[in-house]
Amino acid sequence: MPAAPSSAKPTACLVLADGTIFYGRGFGATGETVAELCFNTAMTGYQEIMTDPSYAGQIVTFTFPHIGNTGVTPEDDETADPVAAGMVVKWDPTEPSNWRATGDLIDWLERRGRIGIGGVDTRRLTRAIRQQGAPHAALAHDPDGNFDLEALIARARGWKGLVGLDLARDVTCAQSYRWDEKRWAWPQGYERQTAPRHRVVAIDYGAKRNILRSLASAGCDVTVMPATATAEDVLALAPDGVFLSNGPGDPAATGAYAVPMIQAILERELPVFGICLGHQMLALAMGARTVKMNHGHHGANHPVKDLETGKVEITSMNHGFTVDSQSLPDGVIETHVSLFDGSNCGLRMTDRPVFSVQYHPEASPGPQDSYYLFERFAAAMEARKVA
Repeated sequence: MPAAPSSAKPTACLVLADGTIFYGRGFGATGETVAELCFNTAMTGYQEIMTDPSYAGQIVTFTFPHIGNTGVTPEDDETADPVAAGMVVKWDPTEPSNWRATGDLIDWLERRGRIGIGGVDTRRLTRAIRQQGAPHAALAHDPDGNFDLEALIARARGWKGLVGLDLARDVTCAQSYRWDEKRWAWPQGYERQTAPRHRVVAIDYGAKRNILRSLASAGCDVTVMPATATAEDVLALAPDGVFLSNGPGDPAATGAYAVPMIQAILERELPVFGICLGHQMLALAMGARTVKMNHGHHGANHPVKDLETGKVEITSMNHGFTVDSQSLPDGVIETHVSLFDGSNCGLRMTDRPVFSVQYHPEASPGPQDSYYLFERFAAAMEARKVA
C-alpha cells in the first residue's frame, strides 16, 4: 500500500476495492464519490470526456499528463453538466493557454461538483486496470487531508458496479426537443441547419451534442426523444430514419424497455443508425448478446478495420461492454472490428438499411475519419424516398 507523500500532507486519495490507496493533491469539488475506475488515452478533449453521458458511473484516469492546459469553454460541453464521477491526473492542472478558453478546469470542476486528484502515478494505475480489470474505487478530496480509509475501502467494495445497472434513465432527456445546430466550423462557429432534407428521430440514451450536430450537418431535422419512448411515440412523427444514441450502463438492463421499441421500428424497415450503446441496443434487438469487457475501450486512437472495404479508421471510443460477434443471427453481418483486441465494432442487416458502430464517428474529441457514416445514414434515407 503506497505511503502518503512525506513532503506535504495529501489532500485527496483514490481507494481501490482491493485496498490499494493512491494519495495526491485534490482539486475541484470536495467530498467523496464511488464509481468504476477506467482510463482514457486521448491527448485532447478532457472537457468533452467529462461531459460525455457515457461516463456516468465512472471515474476517468487520464493517461495524458497535460490536463487543464486548454482551459474550458461552454462550446465544448457535450451535455449541460459533467457526468463522469471524477478525474485522476498525473500533474496538477495548469493555467489555461488557449484563445477559446473562458475559464479554467479547476474552477469548472468545483462549480459542477466533480472531484479531481493530481500527483498520481497514472502509468502504474493504468497498468493495474489493464491487468486486473476496471476496479470499483472511491475518490475523496478534503483540504485538511482527513480520510477515513477503512470507510472508503468499504464504500468501494460495497458499490454494486455497472453490470445490471440501467443508467440511460438517469442521463436521458426529460422530454422531446428539436435540434438544428450543426458542427463547429471556422470562423463562423456553430451554425443552424436551415434546409433539412430528412426527418430523424434520435433516441437519447445519453446523446452527445456533437452526434446531434453531425446529424444536422448531414441534412437532418432532428427530434430527440427520451430513452423510454415507445415505437408508437417514434412512428407518430413519421420519421425518415431512426437514430440510436450512445449512453452509459449495462446494455442488457437498458434493453428491457429499449429492445421492444427497436424491434417494432425494425419491422417498418426504416433506416436505423446506432452508435455505442445504440449499437449494443440494436444488436440485442436482433437477438445477439452483450458482455462486460475487462477494462473497456476509452480513447481517441483506436484503430478499427472495415471488413467490407479493408479500410482502417482511427476512432474515438468509450465503452465497457461489447457485442458478442459469435451471437449475431443470420441476416446480420459484422462490418468492423477493433485492431487492438478483435472485438466487434460494427454490424449491419443484409436485407434493410440498418447499421451501427461501437465507436464514436462524431469524435469530439478524436479523429474525424468516420464522419462518412452520417452521410451513409442520410443516403439510406434518400434512397428509401426514391425507391
